[in-house]
Amino acid sequence: MKRALGYFGMALAGGLLALGIHDYISPSPLLQTASTTTSPPAKFVSMPGAGGNSAMVPDFVDAAERSVNAVVHVTVQGTVQQAPTMDFFWGYRQAPPQEVRGAGSGVIISDDGYIVTNNHVVENADKIQVHLNDKRQYDATVIGRDPSTDLALIKIDAKDLPILPFGNSDDVKVGQWVLAVGNPMNLTSTVTAGIVSAKARSINILQYDPSKDIFPIESFIQTDAAVNPGNSGGALVDATGELVGINSAIASTTGAFTGYSFAIPVNIVRKVTGDLMQFGNVRRAYLGVTISDVDQAMAKELDLPLIKGVYVKDVLDDGAARNAGLKSGDVIVKVGAMNVDNVPELQEQVGKFSPGDKVAVTLVRGGKEEVHDMVLKGREGADATASAKTDKALPALGAELASATADEMKALKIENGVKVLRINGGKLRSSGIREGFIITKIDQKPMKNPEDISKALDGKQGGVLIEGIYPNGMRAYYGLGV
Repeated sequence: MKRALGYFGMALAGGLLALGIHDYISPSPLLQTASTTTSPPAKFVSMPGAGGNSAMVPDFVDAAERSVNAVVHVTVQGTVQQAPTMDFFWGYRQAPPQEVRGAGSGVIISDDGYIVTNNHVVENADKIQVHLNDKRQYDATVIGRDPSTDLALIKIDAKDLPILPFGNSDDVKVGQWVLAVGNPMNLTSTVTAGIVSAKARSINILQYDPSKDIFPIESFIQTDAAVNPGNSGGALVDATGELVGINSAIASTTGAFTGYSFAIPVNIVRKVTGDLMQFGNVRRAYLGVTISDVDQAMAKELDLPLIKGVYVKDVLDDGAARNAGLKSGDVIVKVGAMNVDNVPELQEQVGKFSPGDKVAVTLVRGGKEEVHDMVLKGREGADATASAKTDKALPALGAELASATADEMKALKIENGVKVLRINGGKLRSSGIREGFIITKIDQKPMKNPEDISKALDGKQGGVLIEGIYPNGMRAYYGLGV
């Protein structure tokens, strides 16, 4: 009897311990967020551990409640051109376009309807619908896309929407608890939890295409929170409910989640969405260097105390790095106050800036640290003013345009042209024009810059004839309804 009572007492004590107590801790100071909304402190609950000890783990209830209403379900419809088929009598015949459908997630970042999602969710979409957690549905338009980071900004016509405030991805730590919020496999408002497994992870999934001004920036936050198809564009949030990343990819041999997922850091998201909102495209800064990670042999040869940093292989003429005094053989170890131990971290830090911004770069040369002030430039060595003049977004067309370069015109034997850098949806996509096309004439009038196209279409009614050429030399003609 006494032994039975003893067991009963032990069970009762274990039950009380399992109930636990709620405790509050103070959050780290907030940096700039998407709104004036402040996040509550993270809530932790004690859980029973081995030997009667208890461990404090996050209570995600509040963070989940804040997140699910600001994360939306994005459905898309589009058409893809099928490959020609061979007919015995008629030769190659062009098959009709095929309608495709897809789905993903998005995060509301402003109460008037701006939503961030993945570029790969909306890049070929002719129609986009956004489904809110309260079951309201809206048609969405693409404000801008950035294939270099796999981000896109879309907008719905709505007011007083719930939002997720921006956190600070620089403060995210390996081992920190996070939530992934999205709509996997059409299961709306799904929340999963995990820890940050690694930072500044490059997995080489983004397209590299200089002809389309696509220079991938991969510095993913890796997590073991379950992410599946449909989660793309959804939120990665911390225990306080702040947005720290946009879920973008999974590591899988089956197509479904098998252990790791990858999110775009929110500090990159903040920069890209801000530019897309203001300009329709991204004002990206470049150092003007070719680089590689530091390895053990290199660290020994260069007299580096640690095997860290980014080795400068070459410095481009008239780039920001050369103007700041950087040389081949330097090792970059800091951008501003942030350490950069490898190439993804350097790309992430530089990716937060715009052409014309001034930043201090710390490097190691001859075994000694030096600090160089650098004025960043655009890809072609342009400053912010020049960049604003050379490329322009035309929302009515759903496109980003830039004057054709001298080299492009020489190679294609044309005297003028305006290149379609990116199509975000809208009239140009529906006409059949694809990215890379160079518009030479509209209604027989030569086009030299984006302003010429604006003037040619301003006040037009009915249809116009667009003539041009693709980079492979193929000439094409399109009718566009305006």
